[in-house]
Amino acid sequence: MDKLKMMMMTMSDCSRSMMSEWESELGAKGGLAEIELSRRFEELTADVISHVTFGSSYKEGKQVFLAQRELQFLAFSTFLTVQIPGFSYLLTMKNFKTWSLDKKVRGMLMDIIMTQHANKDVVGYGNDLLGLLLEACAPEHGESRPQLSMDEIIDECKTFFFAGHDTTSHLLTWTMFLLSTHPDWQEKLREDIAMECGDEVPTGDMLNKLKMVNIDPKAVQPKTLIRRKVGTDIELGGIKLPEGALLTIPIATIHRDKEVWGEDADEFRLERFENGVTRAAKHPDALLSFSSGPRSCIGQNFAMIKAKVVIAMILQRFFTLSPKYVHAPTDVITLRPKYGLPMILKSLKL
Repeated sequence: MDKLKMMMMTMSDCSRSMMSEWESELGAKGGLAEIELSRRFEELTADVISHVTFGSSYKEGKQVFLAQRELQFLAFSTFLTVQIPGFSYLLTMKNFKTWSLDKKVRGMLMDIIMTQHANKDVVGYGNDLLGLLLEACAPEHGESRPQLSMDEIIDECKTFFFAGHDTTSHLLTWTMFLLSTHPDWQEKLREDIAMECGDEVPTGDMLNKLKMVNIDPKAVQPKTLIRRKVGTDIELGGIKLPEGALLTIPIATIHRDKEVWGEDADEFRLERFENGVTRAAKHPDALLSFSSGPRSCIGQNFAMIKAKVVIAMILQRFFTLSPKYVHAPTDVITLRPKYGLPMILKSLKL
């Protein structure tokens, strides 16, 4: 957490840059402007993850992100189609593009990693996510090989981008949607922020003192399911499961289960979390926003800090849902609004 707090300034700077663009648009349009938020959040989270992952090499990291983003869209395009064994090895245009992009991503990541590794004796590994990973994986005394191979480190960098970008941007999108459709909660959160932060950029200490904003992001989850592979033969609820079986856990269904959450399970009621997540439902592990146990999301604290910084800074302004909004959630790995999230913004300072 201490190292994550050091990244808060970067998160705040990226958020402030986005807010400055909004203020310019508001000024040019007489203090009232319509903004498509889901796309803006995608750009913001990409900017944040590039800065905090690669530090001074963030520009190169942004290029990695753009290439990997294209790879993801190629993967998503075949997500719901029938997979023919061996098809990914055929000499098709899509496969050629996939191979070329993957080679490009790996090459750029390799250059960044080798540069950072070469400079470790001069400036250390650094406090960005890649530096922390390289430091954690460095050979211990008496060891000749690092604890992770280069391929594994590259894969971890890819995971930073996917997990740190998609889920957080859509978490922010749905949070803004819910707060715009529940103005009473929007006002409660704004009062909480005004009391602790005023007009200042939120700091770590300020975020810790916030009550309502600290529980808000956990109540919003863009992921609809998680999967776990059975490590050994077990019996679960009277059903025998063999080693290697793949379990699909429907988060969205569990989070709407009235037997677990009560008759108001479908209602947006943040007060249910006032006494902590473990007491919000009849089972202490009912909320699976970041999974649970030893395989829970390693980036949970990072995502929560980033979300709270952005939410707090946005609520220091005013926004409401645009009448142009069309409610059409679509599930592609994470739940996202099919036609975006148009919002009306008005500065509270005007």
